[in-house]
Amino acid sequence: MSHILALDEGTTSARAIVFDAEGAPRAVAQKEITQIYPQSGWVEQDPREIWAAQESVAVEALARAGLAPKDILAVGITNQRETAIVWDRDTGEPVANAIVWQDRRTAPMCDRLRERGLEPMIRERTGLVIDAYFSGTKIAWILDHVPGARARAEAGKLAFGTVDTWLVSKLTGGRLHITDVSNASRTLLFNIHTRDWDGELLGLLGIPASMLPSVRASSEVYGDIAVPALGGRPVAGIAGDQQAALFGQMCIAPGMTKSTYGTGCFLLQSTGSRATPSAHRLLTTIGWRIGGRIDYALEGSVFTGGAVVQWLRDGLGLIRSADEIERLASSVPDSGGAFLVPAFSGLGAPHWDQYARGALVGLTRGVTAAHVARAALEGIAFQVADVLDAMRADAGVDVNELRVDGGAARNDLLMQVQSDLSGVPVVRPAVTETTALGAAYLAGLAAGCWKSPEAIAGQWRVDRRFEPRLPRSRAAALRGEWGRAVERARRWEQPPSA
Repeated sequence: MSHILALDEGTTSARAIVFDAEGAPRAVAQKEITQIYPQSGWVEQDPREIWAAQESVAVEALARAGLAPKDILAVGITNQRETAIVWDRDTGEPVANAIVWQDRRTAPMCDRLRERGLEPMIRERTGLVIDAYFSGTKIAWILDHVPGARARAEAGKLAFGTVDTWLVSKLTGGRLHITDVSNASRTLLFNIHTRDWDGELLGLLGIPASMLPSVRASSEVYGDIAVPALGGRPVAGIAGDQQAALFGQMCIAPGMTKSTYGTGCFLLQSTGSRATPSAHRLLTTIGWRIGGRIDYALEGSVFTGGAVVQWLRDGLGLIRSADEIERLASSVPDSGGAFLVPAFSGLGAPHWDQYARGALVGLTRGVTAAHVARAALEGIAFQVADVLDAMRADAGVDVNELRVDGGAARNDLLMQVQSDLSGVPVVRPAVTETTALGAAYLAGLAAGCWKSPEAIAGQWRVDRRFEPRLPRSRAAALRGEWGRAVERARRWEQPPSA
């Protein structure tokens, strides 16, 4: 039993990866998750489909690895965070579709909380800003809009969970209703200093405490799986996807920083045992808990990263597959003066504008599809560079290198542009599946596969290092023009009260 099975339930797909004791992937299986868009700004998924997809890829990954469940030491889970699911405790059936982290329907509710002057208190306790991104207002919306949901919740008949909680419940036949500290810290309901659900915050949003899962460590043997096809192996690690990636990148010392390029882009910097407050609208979040130790992180969230490539493919038809964008964008030396601000779901850190919308500016007749493709990649890198600047200012330390992962990190052009605009080396590891790897490491630590995080750190290997090539004066000029483009995208959609 020297293998770990990692379940990686992301925004657009469910994946399962089998890792060996050296942290190398042995087999991968993946299945897309249907995105549901009931109206503008709303994003949903079917919780039943999430579970069915995750179960099927877990079985498929084991088969591809030529392993039986008995060959697996433990199972780790990592998940899209902030996505809210509410289900019936007796039947296990969801009362509504999952409201995905990208969903903006609760923006007016967030505005009202802000207008009441509650943001300083909420920020101090949770480390978060008031935004529709987080789970708390999503739960309140479900209770207020699903017929009978509030009465059932107040009677103790409904359970809430982020995707990790939902998967653990299904894996254990409903026996466990748990989450870990990293996911709990993303709900707007969890006090990251007392490390418990906050009764006053629950009261503000009208959420019964009985709905909430118990909060556990990120590396711990929680219980055995009841699904016959997975053979009773223990679930032993849980972490939200970005915290799992930070751990998988072995950013375990204060100041170490990673960026994940997925549907969105997420920069996290380890701050060790200190919860560092942000003066630049970054998030102070819990990274993980191992044993009695809590590690914190600073985070900047970019809502639309790799999703802009999907838009070029599915929305505009400029490319037939995501892999084509690098060739198309590389066919021109620059973006021809065009800037693409992909604020399709608003702007995250450091702007936090719920009403921003996408903008393509600087167009002339000379701009071609190739220029738009390059502007799209640059738009991802500009956003990450903005967050990195805020992180430097908050932490008071320089970033020596940026470790990268996620699907878009395989794009060499994007990584070079990222290094050029940020002015720091960008380092891509040999194993880019760091989100799933982090979950595997957390599970393996609890199950005895590895003795300590420091022992694991020796397994981290570099694939390629990208050094800045662009003169700093030119990078500064481009970032100034990018700032003008962002201003044109901000508050494009009028708030309902306007």
